[in-house]
Amino acid sequence: MPPAETSQATHDTEPKTSAQPSASQGQPTNGSTATHPSTPGPSSVQAAATPPANEEKLSNAELKKRAKAEKQAKRAQKKADEGVPPTQTGPSNPLRSAQQQQRQRAPPTPREASIPLPSLATTRQQGRQTQSQTRPLPHRLAHSTPQSQQETQVVENKNVALFEHLYKQPRRTTIAGVSKDVYRDVLAEGKSRLKHYAEPADNIQMIESYVTPPGTSLPRNLTLLLSPQIEYLGSCRSLSMSTRNAIRWLKLLINDVDIETAEEKAKSDLCEAIDNFIREKIIIADQLIASMASSKIKDGDTILTYAKSKVVTKTLLQAHAQGTKFKVIVIDSRPLFEGKELVQELAAAGLDVQYSLTHAISHLMQSASKVFLGAHAMLSNGRLYSRIGTAVVAMNASKLAKPVIVCCESIKFTDQLALDSIVTNEIVPPNELLLPEREGQERKQALASWRELPNLQLLDLMYDVTPADYIDMVITEYGSLPPSSVISIYRLSLST
Repeated sequence: MPPAETSQATHDTEPKTSAQPSASQGQPTNGSTATHPSTPGPSSVQAAATPPANEEKLSNAELKKRAKAEKQAKRAQKKADEGVPPTQTGPSNPLRSAQQQQRQRAPPTPREASIPLPSLATTRQQGRQTQSQTRPLPHRLAHSTPQSQQETQVVENKNVALFEHLYKQPRRTTIAGVSKDVYRDVLAEGKSRLKHYAEPADNIQMIESYVTPPGTSLPRNLTLLLSPQIEYLGSCRSLSMSTRNAIRWLKLLINDVDIETAEEKAKSDLCEAIDNFIREKIIIADQLIASMASSKIKDGDTILTYAKSKVVTKTLLQAHAQGTKFKVIVIDSRPLFEGKELVQELAAAGLDVQYSLTHAISHLMQSASKVFLGAHAMLSNGRLYSRIGTAVVAMNASKLAKPVIVCCESIKFTDQLALDSIVTNEIVPPNELLLPEREGQERKQALASWRELPNLQLLDLMYDVTPADYIDMVITEYGSLPPSSVISIYRLSLST
């Protein structure tokens, strides 16, 4: 601004400085003009916005502060022109507003003036106490519990925590809810798996009645059709190692079928290959194993075996048919009592048989000369995966230096390994541990209501793992071999 105009502006503001001394000094205000009770006039806004001539150079922070004051003054002037009372620019505080309204009331009486006002901290504390008194108590602190919740009882988990992963897939007990794609022959096979613990038939009869839908090929559609059959059999009971190997072989066989081959010829070739597989891997394999194992039995031997194995039964019967004089000790255990069937079969054939349970194993092992065991699977690390209790029998035999011979087909060999029977196993329904009620017996079973008894859990595993150190020989259709050669026989069986 030129000097003349500056002097003129200063001269014009001189009469108003007596009424508003704070604006005449030319000092920046922090919004005092906006919050003043009286409405500021235009002259005061002009005086606050016009800097004095002798003012020193201001910093950036001071310039921002001055600009903010000018902006607030303009807003106050605009509201004054519109007739709107000025509002508070700071953050709203209900307690402070209440105190300001109280100050604007009529002057207190002498009695009220003598009573001291509560402090801010006291007021806040009283507000919290009022809220806590009016707030409803949470349900967990209430003294009265609804009757519906009193009647509800927490159901105790009857699963053993260490084997919790084995309870995830319950065993199917009926055919309700089965997929419509499951064939009738497979349904019948599933029922037999529910009633008995027999191995499933590897020959899938559905191939004979299969018809390829239009617009697709036999290899692709038949492979997809196998999935519901396998899923159903697996829901009835966990698939055995021989069944898994047979299914893997069958899928590879179907994938190798040429799509240009006629359907009837392709089905005939598949059925013929399946029949050859059963004959070579099961029937002939059992005959070869029984022939080699029976040659290990000599006159005067006492053969100890556990539970019932199909190939061990054939071995004992073949040795007896050859005229060998020997004695058999059958060790059995609950709840399956498979050894009872073996005892009846051997006794009917004319063998000298002795039957006992596992509690007498340490005593009967002393009179045994050889131990013959069956197998559910032979693992790649040479361990035996068989009916639970087999490891106890093998351990007692090894302690007394009794030879342990395992009879197992190569179809039960696998490249999997296991160090214990915890990770991979099968849970038997706990109710099978209960003894059946005897006729004419009036007393109630002790564990009939075991699910209602607190802190009680029943565990019945199907298999255990026997270390390779307890096994002296494994007899297969390929010959006799040590447990360390299991993986070699497994690879050999894949190529044949």
